Amino acid sequence: MSKELGYVLVTPYTLRKSRTGGVIGRLVSTTGLDLVAARMYGPSQELVQRYADLIRSEEEVWPEMRELLADYIEREFLPQEDGHVHRVLMLLFEGEDAVQKLRDAIGGFEDSVESADTIRGTYGDFIKDHDEHVTYFEPAVLAGPTREIVRDTLALWAEFSESDGGILDNAIRLAEHQNVQKTLVIIKPDNFTFPSSRPGNIIDLFSRSGLRLIGAKVLRMSLAEALEFYGPVQPVLRDKLGSIAVKRACKALKEEFGYDMSDDVIEALDGTLGPSFGDHQFYSIMNFMTGQWAPDVREEDLDKEGKVRCMPLVYAGENAVEKIRAILGPTDPSKAAPGSVRKEFGTDIMVNAAHASDSPENALREIGIVKVAEDTIKRWYDKYYN
Repeated sequence: MSKELGYVLVTPYTLRKSRTGGVIGRLVSTTGLDLVAARMYGPSQELVQRYADLIRSEEEVWPEMRELLADYIEREFLPQEDGHVHRVLMLLFEGEDAVQKLRDAIGGFEDSVESADTIRGTYGDFIKDHDEHVTYFEPAVLAGPTREIVRDTLALWAEFSESDGGILDNAIRLAEHQNVQKTLVIIKPDNFTFPSSRPGNIIDLFSRSGLRLIGAKVLRMSLAEALEFYGPVQPVLRDKLGSIAVKRACKALKEEFGYDMSDDVIEALDGTLGPSFGDHQFYSIMNFMTGQWAPDVREEDLDKEGKVRCMPLVYAGENAVEKIRAILGPTDPSKAAPGSVRKEFGTDIMVNAAHASDSPENALREIGIVKVAEDTIKRWYDKYYN
């Protein structure tokens, strides 16, 4: 069976209640599909109306539910009169039988009555009164029930991806606060080695910050991006790790030959072994983040997509940098506090689950390098349907 593309829209309510991590973790771990794209939208009035009209035209869905869904979208997705928008997160999944697998994981609208083995059973609500009238409806997520509806829905959202998607500075609730900071989190490639709940669990931990998630992307980092992103680290590694390597080398030589190395030998090692070891560690970081060994890649291929995935996220709110780094924990997972991201999911200093910006200035620099605002939805739509 060939691969196909499926989508999930995380509703504003689910985002406000910080249930996004739980939803992503459940979707990835239960479907086994690859999460290939993510984009935050602040739907405009035109997108909302056209999406509601599209749902009303879907004959595969029974009429009462079509109207209930369309009314829900017009009520919950529509921007406010002052221009503030609601957040909607689009996730794209790729794999065999993706549409049906997503439907099975999400469940039906009435699952919320007595089930917890689906997304809607856990996070949705579908409440009726004694006369069977729906009194409260929250679907938690939306997804296309057929390949044709998936195609039509993705065509619409791809059309508005540039204008309505990206990093949402004008999101409701966020826009009301002063002194808002942005910070970048990157969920590292070790969390995407195989389909698991790890990425969602990490997002769930960051939700304790009380910050707003206003941007998201799935990225295969190119070597050019990695070199720019981690470039400032290279001289630090040459200096700190280089001196450590020289000391260890001198100790090993003394044990082998039985005498202390002269100053001339130490100076020679400082100028050769030290920088070489620092560069090796630097290239190891590049390899971890891109799946490529930098010295072996031709210059004309530096801008090509890497071979491993990561997930950049932009959070915003007061003291965003400090709050996120407190939840992340120190670089060395063995020194991190229980309950922190790196203590729970990190392995060593490099394979330590996630990155977070260390200052508001660096956050803006890093967000620009990984291009969180860049549209990837249309590219995936074109790959499958154009």
